[in-house]
Amino acid sequence: MSITCSSLSFSWPDDTPVFDALSCTFTGGRTGLVAPNGAGKSTLLKLIAGELRPTAGSTSVDGVLGYLPQSLPLDGALTAAEVLGIAPQVRALAAIESGDASEEHFATIGQDWDVEERTRAQLDRLGLEDVDLTRRLGTLSGGQVVFLGVAAQLLKRPDVLLLDEPTNNLDLDARRKLHAVIEDWPGTLLLVSHDRELLDRMERIAELDRGEVRFHGGDFTSYEEATRAAREVAEKNIRTAEQDVKREKREMQQARERAERRAGTAARNLKSAGLPRIFAGTMKRGAQESAGKARETHSSRVDDARARLDEAGRALREDQKIVLVMPGTAVPPGRTVFQGEGVQVRYGDRPQFAGDGVDLTIRGPERIALTGPNGAGKSTLLRVLTGELEVTGTRRADGRIAYLSQRLDLLDLDRTVADNLAAFAPAMPEAQRLTLLARFLFRGTRAHLPVGVLSGGERLRATLACVLFAEPAPQLLLLDEPTNNLDLVSVGQLESALNAYQGAFVVVSHDERFLATLGVTRWLRLSDGVLAEAGGPETR
Repeated sequence: MSITCSSLSFSWPDDTPVFDALSCTFTGGRTGLVAPNGAGKSTLLKLIAGELRPTAGSTSVDGVLGYLPQSLPLDGALTAAEVLGIAPQVRALAAIESGDASEEHFATIGQDWDVEERTRAQLDRLGLEDVDLTRRLGTLSGGQVVFLGVAAQLLKRPDVLLLDEPTNNLDLDARRKLHAVIEDWPGTLLLVSHDRELLDRMERIAELDRGEVRFHGGDFTSYEEATRAAREVAEKNIRTAEQDVKREKREMQQARERAERRAGTAARNLKSAGLPRIFAGTMKRGAQESAGKARETHSSRVDDARARLDEAGRALREDQKIVLVMPGTAVPPGRTVFQGEGVQVRYGDRPQFAGDGVDLTIRGPERIALTGPNGAGKSTLLRVLTGELEVTGTRRADGRIAYLSQRLDLLDLDRTVADNLAAFAPAMPEAQRLTLLARFLFRGTRAHLPVGVLSGGERLRATLACVLFAEPAPQLLLLDEPTNNLDLVSVGQLESALNAYQGAFVVVSHDERFLATLGVTRWLRLSDGVLAEAGGPETR
């Protein structure tokens, strides 16, 4: 039960390289794969799963493979049974129970007569007790969809399991359930995640850096400690190497000045001594040769010192950081940016909210954290705020509202990052747009890649750029699980940007560490259809 990558190379259609002759092996147990966004984590999982074909080399999997991608099917018309991959068996069982004994139904079922019972047990274990197999995907929350995807893979009884950001959109209770499932996993697990708590349940960390995989025994906390120690050593080596270069340059300059002084003194002494010209010339050539050898020696020492500096610099990994300059949108404290009274959304005859609906007023630069369990309707409430959904009751907004959906479905996948930004901010000069995209780490050719080939984190950055800098600038910012797919460095940059933002925002997140840094001034909790003021974050 292992995964082997042999001389694996892969490039995008525009010849942008991702891997070049990558070789590594993932053996039994739990391995967390970490790297900055865009380094190729999801691409590597897709290559292993066979969703992408390498340009050279190969991948092999020993055993049955299960793969949960970062982006799950979002066709709202799909049923839970279809997502779980058991719809044909369920239909065949139903037909046989109704008296249809066609041979094709028995062939469809095979030996899997307990498929419904096994599926129900798996769903119950994951907290999906209320999800019927006929339920449509469009009626489920993002977290419930993720768990359906996890259940679909577990039902395959795989030997090797690939999980790409499995805790995205999961509430705290759901994350704990997933942690328990992963800790009990008996096979080979390769996990891509930015969830520190989940990574701390790994037995080893695989770091993908500059096209190579390096393994660290232990969990993510021990990996961070080792990385921090290595960085401190690298920084110390850089300082030492810089001092060596300065010292060698200084000594070379001093040697040159001494040689020039000696040459001048010797010339004057020879002239005053009245020596023959041929003897004086010989002495001068000897002095020049000695000075030349001294220069070569010192120049070689400077080159050696520079080489040590370059080597020390290569050992210091540069964290790519998003440089976010938020739109200058100051909202006065007394200004009402949104007001809703008795707001209700209906799916057929079923109301989303309890009683007479939701009342909500947002004034000034409020920083609101919206919490609640999966399926409570948090994303639905954000769509109410944007005006995207048809509602009963009254709804009034003042100023532009910017909405970052957790599904990242705002951009045109076939257009480039630069072209998408041009569509959102047509009045912005092209040079300014490219400078802005560079701050979001889309530099050079990266700004001209189609959005459809970007990683989840890159797509989030592209969407952020378009949403935040669309014209006019937003007065109210709505963020639905914004840290999904962001690497840890980028999460820190997003935290800094939101702390500098002067407008109002509502953020839905299950990331307690993220919420704790935002200076939230108001906590709201949506549960059982009721929106209520809360005193603080959800407790464990």
